Amino acid sequence: MRKILLVLASCLCLSLLAQTTYRTQIFQPNIKTLQIGVVGVKLGLPVMEMNASNVFQVSFDEMSREAHSYSYKVIHCNADWTPSSLNSSEYLSGFTSANITDYATSLNTTYLYTHYSFLLPNNDMGFKISGNYVAIIYEDNQVDKPIAQACFSIVDPHVNITATVRGNTDTELSGRLQQLDFEVALNGYAVRDANEEIKIVIRQNNRIDNQVSDIKPTYFSNSNLSYINNKGLIFEGGNEYHRFDISSVYAAGEGVSNIRFTSPHYDAMLYDNKIQTSKSYLYDLDVNGKFVINMQNAQDDNTEADYMTVHFNLPSKQPFFDGQLYLGGEFNYNQLNNDVRLSYDGKTESYVKAVLLKQGGYNYQYWFVPKGETKASPERVDGSYWQTKNEYTIYVYHRPWGERYDRLVGVKVVD
Repeated sequence: MRKILLVLASCLCLSLLAQTTYRTQIFQPNIKTLQIGVVGVKLGLPVMEMNASNVFQVSFDEMSREAHSYSYKVIHCNADWTPSSLNSSEYLSGFTSANITDYATSLNTTYLYTHYSFLLPNNDMGFKISGNYVAIIYEDNQVDKPIAQACFSIVDPHVNITATVRGNTDTELSGRLQQLDFEVALNGYAVRDANEEIKIVIRQNNRIDNQVSDIKPTYFSNSNLSYINNKGLIFEGGNEYHRFDISSVYAAGEGVSNIRFTSPHYDAMLYDNKIQTSKSYLYDLDVNGKFVINMQNAQDDNTEADYMTVHFNLPSKQPFFDGQLYLGGEFNYNQLNNDVRLSYDGKTESYVKAVLLKQGGYNYQYWFVPKGETKASPERVDGSYWQTKNEYTIYVYHRPWGERYDRLVGVKVVD
């Protein structure tokens, strides 16, 4: 009986592990500003070609100057960001984990913090295969209690992807929606059964809540996969992101009404936003939800940039009774959680939220989530237009018959 219980417990643990879906996120409140990207590429996606000379940098702040012993390990993932069944020796050369030894304390900041960073690949760790990866960061060798995790992808390009975005869809003509069309040229790359072997993932502005996967080609041949007029590739156009600049504590930047010093810290009061009622699209320059850390006249933004409490305010005569309102953007890794959930203030008749952010430039939107749903929509507040300049990323994965992992064979960014 005891053996049976042990076997059942082991199966349960394996089942829970298999169900884990990774995404870039922070787990502890003392960790802020987790970033991952290719060194030297600002505002780019965490995607790099196999055997390239570039490297990823992962960084974050711990909100104290106390000594912490942080480490990380790297795991290979399937196309859906669940752990692959590979052994670490099959996807990594060298070690599978390492200590984080590059850190520095903040200088002349009202919030004391320590900035940590590490590079991938490095002298102790290299990548053998393409696909999705996650770096899990933990303290004091407690691998099962991560403080944060950062996701990235390595592509071994074998296919060419061409894509366009248009306003005319099967649902409407030049209204609030966008149709993504694309084709995948195999260029002699061997695919025996495209319906079974090829997996496609599409993200709009790197969002997870409305990403599309498991779509099948509308037409395919030995040399080409076509995803044209696919109803599964109709997206809400949304609107351009709002933006603000808190790179200076002495002068209010773009989108900022004023900056106050309330001892011992700074508060940045943003201009009130408005619920969009116009049916006319107005172009505005944005970076599709991304952010960049920056402090004016600093020699090192990583350690000299301070933290401010940023106050968002959206006047509304009454609250939305059929759902919840969130702030959307990369600064919260496009997650829908309490960190960015707005509350309604009946006295001021406004939705309000205060978020602690590091100095820099930020994009954000107001996302409405209806009751019982997990997919957000910017239309309720910011409107939706087919002309909106969104960034679509197409990931093409291939798992040949008999293989145990999803190769990433193509990535295309369309904006």
